[in-house]
Amino acid sequence: MSSLRAKIQDVFNEPACEQNRGKDAKARKEGCSKPLIPGAAAGGCAFDGAKIVLQPITDVAHLIHAPLACEGNSWDNRGAASSGPTLWRTSFTTDLTELDVVMGQGERKLFKAIREIKEAYGPPAIFVYPTCVTALIGDDIEAVCKRAAEKFGLPVVPVNAPGFVGSKNLGNKLAGEALLDHVIGTAEPDDAGPYDINILGEFNLSGEFWLVKPLLDRLGIRVRACIPGDARYLDIASAHRARAAMMVCSTALINLARKMEQRWEIPFFEGSFYGITDTSEALRQISQLLVKKGADPEILGRTEALIADEEVIAWKKLAAYRPRLEGKRVLLNTGGVKSWSVVHALMEIGIEIVGTSVKKSTVGDKERIKQILKDDNDMFEQMTPRELYAMLSEHKADIMLSGGRTQFIALKAKTPWLDINQERQHPYAGYDGMVELVRQIDLAIHNPIWRHVREPAPWDCQPGVREELPSTKSETATLHVVQEFAGTTADDFGEC
Repeated sequence: MSSLRAKIQDVFNEPACEQNRGKDAKARKEGCSKPLIPGAAAGGCAFDGAKIVLQPITDVAHLIHAPLACEGNSWDNRGAASSGPTLWRTSFTTDLTELDVVMGQGERKLFKAIREIKEAYGPPAIFVYPTCVTALIGDDIEAVCKRAAEKFGLPVVPVNAPGFVGSKNLGNKLAGEALLDHVIGTAEPDDAGPYDINILGEFNLSGEFWLVKPLLDRLGIRVRACIPGDARYLDIASAHRARAAMMVCSTALINLARKMEQRWEIPFFEGSFYGITDTSEALRQISQLLVKKGADPEILGRTEALIADEEVIAWKKLAAYRPRLEGKRVLLNTGGVKSWSVVHALMEIGIEIVGTSVKKSTVGDKERIKQILKDDNDMFEQMTPRELYAMLSEHKADIMLSGGRTQFIALKAKTPWLDINQERQHPYAGYDGMVELVRQIDLAIHNPIWRHVREPAPWDCQPGVREELPSTKSETATLHVVQEFAGTTADDFGEC
């Protein structure tokens, strides 16, 4: 537990975090997130955050050392996609019971579970996650994992991020520490080259990265490791031989990027693949970093040629949507990299941003938003459901882009809504992804269903009906309405 405490403190003192650097010594020791309140929803615990980062490593067995509910509540929590192995889709848990806790059988049960997974599935590695219960009773998973690795001849990686130590974002960073301590640098590739890069903080949601990778392939740039989207264990183990890296979501894995730069001299930058301009800029910065690390400067010219070709194609496709969407107002209730990258992407085609959430955004994210919007009033740290509903019901926005938790606010306000978070069904990265995002916004706004749901109810259109209804809210009132409108159609009510 002392090693975990030291690891957490190291994450809290992250020097690459702009927000952390701006604090005094006392504030820095308090950590990066608000303390959790027992019994209150915290938006995900450290265990949940660690599993989010590591589960998309598709050929690894992810074993949860905990009671059954810990795995049941966290399984399949992201829409990441795999181009091959499906082992990551199988749930593994030691299913600890009260009797196991009382009798001290936790470590024995964990060792047995590792052996069964090895014999039944033969994965290249097994990741072991403790949770609150197994951490509190003192199970030494690091010792068990070390013994199992020696016994069974495969990597068994302890991911020490029990839920009670902090927030989901802290768990993201602790997962990065586990990769640094036990995975990255443990395998030497035999095909390392001057055009190898790492992509960090990319989850391949709905297969998004598959829209970007072909662009890199055309430039002769190889993705040594995409962490964690559609990743393989050996790719990550040899990620230390990449020449450059791009950080997609700095709030999740900034510590991983910084320490890889320190240990293996892999320079990185933070960028985005959302929007035409940002995608082009990301490709430029990747090429520039590779040239600084020894790649042939001719790649810069090829990159500009590729960008010119792709932008012409993308803008031609978007031209059909501009007359339909120009001037439309969007409320963006998300966070992190999407808080500025999607804003920039939408404004490129004339859409107006009436507000964007910065709840999960870094200081750098907020500065980018200020440069794009030129108005701090369009940024909000947190907006209550009541405030969101009021804004939408007053028609201050034509559509809301957010996660699934706030979709019903928009639907109650009879306002179009589009999922922009991890549960989304469509990929929005790269040039083609930007076209798809605009297409989905167009479909949502111009869906004819909104014209119908905004019309008054039929009984509000027939004169005298409301006066005849019983005043009490009872079964009699309901029966009266049913009898009144039985056998009628919408045409019978006429215009309101």
